Amino acid sequence: MTRLIVAITGASGAVYGVRLLQAMREVPGWETDLVMTPSAALTLAQELDLQRSHVEALATRAHNVRDIGASIASGSWPTAGMVIAPCSMRTLAAIATGVTDNLVTRAADVVLKERRRLVLLARESPLHLGHLRNMVAVTEMGAIVCPPVPAFYNRPQTIDEQVDHTVGRTLDLFDIPHQGLLKRWSGLQQRGDDST
Repeated sequence: MTRLIVAITGASGAVYGVRLLQAMREVPGWETDLVMTPSAALTLAQELDLQRSHVEALATRAHNVRDIGASIASGSWPTAGMVIAPCSMRTLAAIATGVTDNLVTRAADVVLKERRRLVLLARESPLHLGHLRNMVAVTEMGAIVCPPVPAFYNRPQTIDEQVDHTVGRTLDLFDIPHQGLLKRWSGLQQRGDDST
């Protein structure tokens, strides 16, 4: 069994973490360890009308954000890595500076020190210099900053299609197989007028 840690923070875009957990339930041979910040619960209620318990039920295991003794706080707990979806600027800053004051940032720190993959769906706009410097810092440590920027070449018709595209691209970063989440780029399509 292969494990993926999924964290949801209080940034806008809680749907990314929820949809990621839903997609992972369909992948044979994979388990998920979930940890959410208190702000994440507020955002889930505000944006999706979901309670914490509903989202925790999507994961194989759910951990309390204050449980620094949880399995995912140790490098001896084998995982493929961690996704923080969405990743708030506060969480990004804590990871960039090595502040491990809750289970989200501790687990992220463990993933980095064990040289496992850490993917951060950083959510904020516009960005100031401090945000950008923190993104550089975590990238230099080995993380992948993957803001949930929508693609338009696939001509999405719904927000769900845009969310699925980001989730599919995130799973690709872990080589996790998935079906139907995104349309893959297959080259430019001729649309009749090629007089550019």
